[in-house]
Amino acid sequence: MAWTVELTARVLRELDRLYLHVNATESAGAARWFAGLEDTIGLLASSPRMGKPTREDPAVREIIYGNKPHFYRVLYELNDESEHVYVLTIRHGRQLPPNPGGEAGA
Repeated sequence: MAWTVELTARVLRELDRLYLHVNATESAGAARWFAGLEDTIGLLASSPRMGKPTREDPAVREIIYGNKPHFYRVLYELNDESEHVYVLTIRHGRQLPPNPGGEAGA
C-alpha cells in the first residue's frame, strides 16, 4: 500500500521559488531537472525509506537530488503508524542545516 506524502506550506513555497528560478533559465534541461525533483518526491509514496537519516537528527531523513553545484536536500519525516511521509523542507546543499527550532539556517 502506498504511503501518503504531505508537503508543508514551506515546501510548497520552496517548490514555487525553485520553479520560478528554473523557468527563468528557459532551458529544456532546467525543466527536466525540476520535473525530476517532483518525481523523486513522489517516489516517497512507494519507497518512504529511500532516503538516509540525517546527521543533524536521525528522525529526519534526506534525499540528495541533483549534482554539485546544483544539488538539494529533501528533508522529511515518517509516521509509521499512519503511513505518512511529511516533507519538511527542500534546501540547497550549500545552505546551513536547519536549527533545532525548525527555522532555516542562513
